Amino acid sequence: MPKLLDQVRETIRVLHYSYRTEQSYVRWIKQFIFFHNKRHPKDMGKEEVSAFLTHLAVDRRVSASTQNQALASLLFLYREVLETDIGWIENIVRAKKPHRLPVVLTREEVRALFAKLEPTSRLIAILLYGAGLRLLECLRLRVKDIDFSRNEIIVRDGKGAKDRVTMLPAKAKKPLKARLERVRQLHRRDLASGNGRVDLPYALAKKYPNANREWAWQYVFPAATLSKDPRSPDVRRHHLGEWIIQKAMTTAVRASGIGKPASCHTLRHSFATHLLEDGYDIRTVQELLGHKDVSTTMIYTHVLNKGGRGVRSPVDQL
Repeated sequence: MPKLLDQVRETIRVLHYSYRTEQSYVRWIKQFIFFHNKRHPKDMGKEEVSAFLTHLAVDRRVSASTQNQALASLLFLYREVLETDIGWIENIVRAKKPHRLPVVLTREEVRALFAKLEPTSRLIAILLYGAGLRLLECLRLRVKDIDFSRNEIIVRDGKGAKDRVTMLPAKAKKPLKARLERVRQLHRRDLASGNGRVDLPYALAKKYPNANREWAWQYVFPAATLSKDPRSPDVRRHHLGEWIIQKAMTTAVRASGIGKPASCHTLRHSFATHLLEDGYDIRTVQELLGHKDVSTTMIYTHVLNKGGRGVRSPVDQL
């Protein structure tokens, strides 16, 4: 029998979970085992899981979302890998997430932010704010996902493994075309040197052996160097790393003098908020963002002049 963590990895890959989910689940399961002095999970149960989650909340003071992520990892371990009866795990109290309002930039702050970004980071920021993309969704865009004639961007395998269509901002078309031309030249050089491969989702690499070298499958924002695929011995050109854009964003926020804890995701929040301010239907915004439930999109209505925000304070009438 393979080792437990190898079983976890194999099950995750069979179920087509992302590599990031694989890393997260393996890390939490390993921490759970070490917390209980390397006891095997099949010899543990509700008390041990509760003790570990309590340790995370009390001793390590992790957030509610982090504690729930750890619980989801253990739930996957017992249900999918060990295939044991886990009725007891449903009775474990989950940490309640605090209700937070999103940080939103004004249009003037967005313009100031763009002015402090270098061309590649600025183009990515334009797509985050102009199309409501998540950072990883933007970095994973492939050439075939951009439709200039229809002014559309197709987001493949987004959060919840869902595809969706959003708009291609007119402001992004010219720099995007120029970037694709540079990427095409890079791809030709890779092909000439015997490389030019990218990773393909699921079993497409086996079904279409040469597709990973085709232009349509190349990343719009490729990494500067080749790298080894973490799940295979292949050397490929991956997309740009998230940390590069996150660091550029942090530097630009500081340089522009914005007094808010803004991040890459703040641009997505600003996209939704400004669309609602402009009078677009909330269902339309929900579809563009890819939210499963409209109640998730409703959080952005806090900026509208309705409800408490539309009431005139009595002190202003003195």
